[in-house]
Amino acid sequence: MNRTRVRQIRHFAYLALFLCLLPSGLLAQERRTLTFADLMKFRQVQNASISDDGGWIAFTADPDRGDGEVIIHSTDGTTRYVVPLGARPVISADGAWVAMRLEPSVEAMEKAKRNDRPQAGLSLLATADGTITSWEAVQRFAFSADGGWLARLHFEPKDSDEDSDEEQEGEAEEEGEGESEEEARKREKPGTLMVLRELATGQEISVEHVRAFSFDDDGRYLVYVVAAPDGEGDGLYLRDLSNDAVRALDVRSFASIGSIAWWEDGSRLAWVSADEDEDGEAGPGSLLVWAGNDVATAIAADDTPAGWMIPADNWMGWSEDGQRLFFGFRPQRADDEDDGESETESEDEADDSAEDEEPFDPYDFDTILAERGVDVWHTNDLLIIPNQKEVWEDEQEKRYTAVYHMRNGRVVQLADSLVEVGGAVDNPRQALGNATAPYMRERTWAGFASDVYLVDLDDGSKTRIIERYSGGGSLATGWLRGRGVLASSMSLSPEGRYVAYYMADHWHIYDAERGTTRNLTEGMDVPFYDVDHDYPSPRGGHGIGGWVEGDDAILIYDKYDVWQFPTDGGEPTNLTGGAGREEHRIFRVLRIDPDVDAFENGDWVHLASFHELEKNFGYYRTRIGRGGLEALLEADKKFQFMGKAEDADRLLFTRQDYDEFPDLWVSNLWFGDTRKLTDVNPQISEFAWGTSELVEWTSDDGVTLHGVVIKPGNYQPGQRYPVLTYFYRFFSQRLHEFNQPVVNHRPSFPVYASDGYIVFLPDVRFEVGRPGLSSMKSVVPGVKKLVDMGLADPNALGLHGHSWSGYTTSYIVTQTDIFAAAVAGAPVTNMTSAYSGIRWGSGLARQFQYEQGQSRLSGSLWEATADYIENSPIFFAEYIETPIVIMHGDVDGAVPWYQSIEFYLALRRLNKQAVFLQYRDEPHHPQKYANKLDYSIRMKEFFDHYLKGEPAPLWWSEGIPYNGN
Repeated sequence: MNRTRVRQIRHFAYLALFLCLLPSGLLAQERRTLTFADLMKFRQVQNASISDDGGWIAFTADPDRGDGEVIIHSTDGTTRYVVPLGARPVISADGAWVAMRLEPSVEAMEKAKRNDRPQAGLSLLATADGTITSWEAVQRFAFSADGGWLARLHFEPKDSDEDSDEEQEGEAEEEGEGESEEEARKREKPGTLMVLRELATGQEISVEHVRAFSFDDDGRYLVYVVAAPDGEGDGLYLRDLSNDAVRALDVRSFASIGSIAWWEDGSRLAWVSADEDEDGEAGPGSLLVWAGNDVATAIAADDTPAGWMIPADNWMGWSEDGQRLFFGFRPQRADDEDDGESETESEDEADDSAEDEEPFDPYDFDTILAERGVDVWHTNDLLIIPNQKEVWEDEQEKRYTAVYHMRNGRVVQLADSLVEVGGAVDNPRQALGNATAPYMRERTWAGFASDVYLVDLDDGSKTRIIERYSGGGSLATGWLRGRGVLASSMSLSPEGRYVAYYMADHWHIYDAERGTTRNLTEGMDVPFYDVDHDYPSPRGGHGIGGWVEGDDAILIYDKYDVWQFPTDGGEPTNLTGGAGREEHRIFRVLRIDPDVDAFENGDWVHLASFHELEKNFGYYRTRIGRGGLEALLEADKKFQFMGKAEDADRLLFTRQDYDEFPDLWVSNLWFGDTRKLTDVNPQISEFAWGTSELVEWTSDDGVTLHGVVIKPGNYQPGQRYPVLTYFYRFFSQRLHEFNQPVVNHRPSFPVYASDGYIVFLPDVRFEVGRPGLSSMKSVVPGVKKLVDMGLADPNALGLHGHSWSGYTTSYIVTQTDIFAAAVAGAPVTNMTSAYSGIRWGSGLARQFQYEQGQSRLSGSLWEATADYIENSPIFFAEYIETPIVIMHGDVDGAVPWYQSIEFYLALRRLNKQAVFLQYRDEPHHPQKYANKLDYSIRMKEFFDHYLKGEPAPLWWSEGIPYNGN
């Protein structure tokens, strides 16, 4: 080794030693405090995708406040393009092009008048050289399946409606006074300009008055709907992209064409064809099908079952084999019929004339009562009136599933007023249906339940296979759920013979051929129910991971491992070999290819993993039918799968940690050859972001608990810090999670950590019947653990919670004065009044939440009166010594905001230190940016005052009187 090289090594060694001897934290002094202004500039990755050939990725980098941009990367890391103001990028199938929305700037949006907002445009980037072509005022765009064409649909020109009445009258005179009413008819909202661009040549074809368009899945055809102002040329047209030939499939004046559906594996097209009335409303429709030759009427408007119609605004879907087309009927209503007006005088006009002639009678009850406004709430109503109001429009537009069989031309209605069937079905035999009506009334206090049916696709006959099914999914391992992760509590097998479902602590399988049900997990030596369940409702299972080809087997999870259960009654196989339970590692099937309906025996299957104790994530693989376990990628990080290139063995995923932004990475099919592609927020290195660690303690009930301690960015060992505790239920899984860089109703962890706070995220174990007390017995010992460790200043402890943890925050401060300050967002504070409140967002009563759900009480208000009182903060408000801020939006649809009013008035009557922040016209979480920022600032000022000794803000010390605004 030469002397120069030796000197370099010694130099770096001495430098390293010198840095180690410096007081810890000195190096970090250059890193600054993160402000809310800084936070607004942090960007998030949105709409990330990878090209079919695996050569490119595209995504939106969107700041919390400000203008976003689209970033395009080659996956070999050599090329990068940026498009300012871009959003929602789409990569063409051949990877040669990226199209995206071109958004107006934030400045333009802010300066524009409410009714004159600038419109979005479209940008097209060529990946070969980065050339960008842009167009203004584009409402929709799409590539053809082969990437050869781009269609764009423009907005209606803004000045199109600005013709004066005089100009319109003049035009009418020029056209002639003798025109009939039909000839003068004009459509209020006609279609707009569609432009079809051949990408290889740049040549464009324009079509006026297009309302909708759709490419087929083979890249051969474009179908579009014309809706002209005068009805001329209205209808559905098909363009053959290989030769530019255009064929009229369904053309007539004032046609209403809707619900276009292509079969994904061939040239089959279905749509609903109806006629528009003079108000632009579509009447009863016919279902039409084109299968490469002539257009066939599957069911005409006049041939629908009595009392039913086919609405133009429908949903439709083909089975995978293209032999069955699913669509929806709707019950016929009076307004679907002809209004019956004659050419002389309408009935309404006659009535008006008659009313004008009758003498005024101030004591006419009918006239007086016509102005009444009353809702009648009957105890026998299946749904309470607020819930009826919320679902009214959906009920009026509900579609009842039917199927058209291509082979024999038969139409079979599958759903009816009792049994609902949703979505297209790929197997040729059965569909799953459910009947909620028998349990609708008790939904108020018992939650959702239904009877489950198998519905025969050939004749529509229905067989009830489960009574009173209420689901059964576990929330305990929800942090592993995400894109591609499979976990359901009921599943129909791909070929339609079996239904697997979880109920009463066990997994069952129903055999449709034999009409029998078998318990799959009874007698096994591991539980398949959620052992961590702490709700009054029946405990759930952990989900289904998929099926094996031929309906031969099904994959089911216990808490940790993946099992394969043969459907013929054979012995199950633990595919992960029990390693999950032994190592406290949770495995779930990761479906890399969403088009795979069932796995084949011998297939390698990806697994996502989460270590219950160490809180890290990873990827493994096992083999169907054989088992075994092989680690693919694991680290003290959190990974999230984003997608697979359709035609290449390349995966897109993110990696993150508390202090590592979830940038985009690519790998081969088995998470090898990984490469980081993005650095979306390089400015993170400027800030004293802090670090996360795991801490363990024992609750007052003797339960071992975990939590995350986020130490300040300039942490000095031996120094005690103010602590902000933020919690809900399980939060220790956030050890390796990058905190969402946004301004909202939650405290931003790095904002506090960079300003000298410790942020504490404890797990909470609840107990039915005492949710408030059990939360205190979990959280308070965790905080005391930080004091015992020498981390926390015992005189500077803060507590924050929102919604459910807003409630537990309010409760905890009635039981202990350990906290110097607390913030409770949208809390329930009086369970006796909240029990019979309404969730106005859904119209549902709140009773089921207490008897079956999150509020975890042991019965109804009359069965468990003591529980309701003992768990209500308002009954113990006199014991509160902690200064507290209450926050609530006054149109909260989840927690009635009068809960905060009750709490505020109680604290006011008791002369306690409290401020209630009421955000006007805000829901459960503030949505207006000004309000989110205001709340964040006030929250920080409040904690700074009590935990860091900063001066009290005036709004806290003196209040802000109402000033008329």
